[in-house]
Amino acid sequence: MGSLVLGRGRLQVLSRQLLQDEAQEQQAAGLVASPCSAAVRSLPRFDPYILEMYLDDLREMKRQVYNLFKFRPELLPGPEMSKEERRALVRTQLHALLDSGINPLSFFDRDYKKYFYLAECLSLVDLSLMVKSGVQFSLWGGSVLNLGSEQHRRAYFDDIGTFRLPGCFAMTELKHGSNVAALQTEAVLDVLTDEWVINTPDEGAIKWWIGNAAEDGKAATVFARLKVPAQNGQGGLMDHGVHAFIVPLRDEAGRCLPGVEIHDCGYKVGLNGVDNGAIRFSHVRVPRTNLLDRFASVDKSGTYSSPLTSEGRRFAATLGELTGGRVGLTCGSVGVLKGAITIAIRYSAGRQQFGPPDSAEVSVLDYQSTQLKLLPILATAYCMHFAKDHLVSLYCDMKRTKDALLVEEVHALSAGLKAYVTAYTQDALSVCREACGGHGYAAINRLGQLRSDHDIFQTFEGDNTVLLQQVRGPGMLAVGSETLPPILVAH
Repeated sequence: MGSLVLGRGRLQVLSRQLLQDEAQEQQAAGLVASPCSAAVRSLPRFDPYILEMYLDDLREMKRQVYNLFKFRPELLPGPEMSKEERRALVRTQLHALLDSGINPLSFFDRDYKKYFYLAECLSLVDLSLMVKSGVQFSLWGGSVLNLGSEQHRRAYFDDIGTFRLPGCFAMTELKHGSNVAALQTEAVLDVLTDEWVINTPDEGAIKWWIGNAAEDGKAATVFARLKVPAQNGQGGLMDHGVHAFIVPLRDEAGRCLPGVEIHDCGYKVGLNGVDNGAIRFSHVRVPRTNLLDRFASVDKSGTYSSPLTSEGRRFAATLGELTGGRVGLTCGSVGVLKGAITIAIRYSAGRQQFGPPDSAEVSVLDYQSTQLKLLPILATAYCMHFAKDHLVSLYCDMKRTKDALLVEEVHALSAGLKAYVTAYTQDALSVCREACGGHGYAAINRLGQLRSDHDIFQTFEGDNTVLLQQVRGPGMLAVGSETLPPILVAH
């Protein structure tokens, strides 16, 4: 009886979604709704294309990306691939994407909205591909474009964009991740040779978890403490804090250059298509011009200069140019959430369990317990879609106007949304897997792999706990000691 009532209730809800004029036409024709079993429904007449047009003004790119992999199934990962096979596949995927005419670095340079949309599309093709693409074009390429000069752009742009120069973003160290200001890797200027000497002073300063490092990376943006000879004539070095330097890693044959030691970080919980590695530098010499000098420069005599008056402002400006990574992760996480809830709802609508005596079984989606699990996630996915679009819009405005207040707003919003969206999506992935029962545990159905691959989204590009504190930072400065309302509320 309870199932029959539930079935009728759902039928009434669906009926109210029909167009009013159509209902009137049926009434005028004398049509009367006939009883139906709990398992058979008259679904609402709804055109999803209209909703897609409203939500998605770049849908043609989505079709281009999805068709590329749809018609080349050999580019899709299988559940039993080894680490080496996954890495080779992701490399092939990336080349196929570039060969199709899609150039992520060009998007990142000229059309940020398309770049972040591409990240969302790739998240459902293969999260390893999305992350490797982000390392190559947003982190490695983006650091050269955003932290360097026009000279650096001319020297590296084409090779980075075509993947002829695979590169790394070497910031994280074994002992320091979130605390970037405390990095220990050194870049000491040798005035006599006009070179930087890049050195790892101890094991804690080994660059760790560096994407593209284990196999592909030929160069890296290395974050190190810039040190120049003291100008007071008393000897010693002046430490100007963390700056970014371009450091070659391998020759054309793939061999590590003298003084560069790289080790594979091995199997991970997920994202095994990304070749993370550990890098140690032993007095590696690079030209003085390899300093990415948008915010600070050093001349041949070792004189340090910067348009920004304090070390804190220079450091903030440097990291501020890297907020695009958080925006990209937010977009990718929203894409994963959309995919997971789609899988779970479609399965629950088709799967039938139990029902009234002598009647068809009831769709799992008809049960309130399933609806209470999945429909809030569906509603939240729409909310996060609009929030993500708002963040991307603000980021585009920030890059166009360079407005200082907008820079602060984007920094806070990207930190908060990255933390909230990735944490919510990770929890939702478990709910979706459980809602699909035993079949949700099959690797071929992707929910388990998505959950494993997405897990690290809560940690890289800023640990979520640290990022949420940065959300409150600008507000605290604005209102002093007044109590702030909660900025993000989990429901």
